[in-house]
Amino acid sequence: MQPLAITVGDPAGVGPEITAKALRDMSAAERAEIVVVGNIKTMERAMALAGGGLAFAPGLGPHPDGAVAAIDIPVAGAVPDGQISPAGGEAAFRAVEQAVTLAAEKRISVIVTAPLNKAALHAAGHEYDGHTGLLAALTHSPAGYMLLASEKLSAIHVSTHVSLAEATRRPTQARVLGAIAAGDRHLRRLGLARPRIAVAGLNPHAGEGGIFGREEIDSIAPAIAEARAQGFAVTGPLPGDTVFHRALKGEFDLVVAQYHDQGHIPVKLIAFDTTVNVTLGLPIERTSVDHGTAFDIAWKGVADHTNMKAAIAYARRMAAEPAR
Repeated sequence: MQPLAITVGDPAGVGPEITAKALRDMSAAERAEIVVVGNIKTMERAMALAGGGLAFAPGLGPHPDGAVAAIDIPVAGAVPDGQISPAGGEAAFRAVEQAVTLAAEKRISVIVTAPLNKAALHAAGHEYDGHTGLLAALTHSPAGYMLLASEKLSAIHVSTHVSLAEATRRPTQARVLGAIAAGDRHLRRLGLARPRIAVAGLNPHAGEGGIFGREEIDSIAPAIAEARAQGFAVTGPLPGDTVFHRALKGEFDLVVAQYHDQGHIPVKLIAFDTTVNVTLGLPIERTSVDHGTAFDIAWKGVADHTNMKAAIAYARRMAAEPAR
């Protein structure tokens, strides 16, 4: 198996610390299957903070002395701890860019991303909505889909980092059908023979037959009908205020959420520490922590790396079941 690549995110945030702590907790064999993409000096500082006692060496590895393989990303300029800076945004961007190149060249399997800061990314001149949009651009893909995956509840999103006004325009028939297909393909890959997918409506009560909006009638329901014709086990559109409860009780394996907060709020409420952000629909594969840079606690030694360990474990699972 090709190694996993961990991009350490914005060096001013908690990304380096949670990466160092995750590496500290791994066995030597597990670390040999990892390459860190980020500034080596920053990671040495983070490892000292984590008390892991591990060294980093340039290159893909594995290194015979047990050092962690690392692709060094220069940091050009000051990056104050816990603050937005163009240099921090640029370093985060370059790490993702390098990891995408390695993935495209089949030198790594899955990318695991620590958090970057969107304001810092924009300050560096890279105006993306976050990792999903950045990865789509770097891979020259029209779009990707964000899946929040947990053992208890999972949701794939028709739209994510756009305004609520723009989100109401995103549930086209093609986009909803694409989310259904991407979610079904991913769950089949992980062992579900026939994933049960529920599609949430956009409007209250899924539009109530057009009383509260026609998006369900004009685009969402036709996408569901087409998905059923293609053989997918799909139900909906269902009211957003009940569909997640039904999924949590075991009726569905996946919910298609129409916009960011519709999917994020219930999943994070149920499984905040263990939810993994997975990007689907791109030629490369990526998992991520489902939290931000947490500048308020950065470089204080208190960041919880539970979510990073979950993202790495999910990436290993994906690498063991290659996409077909």
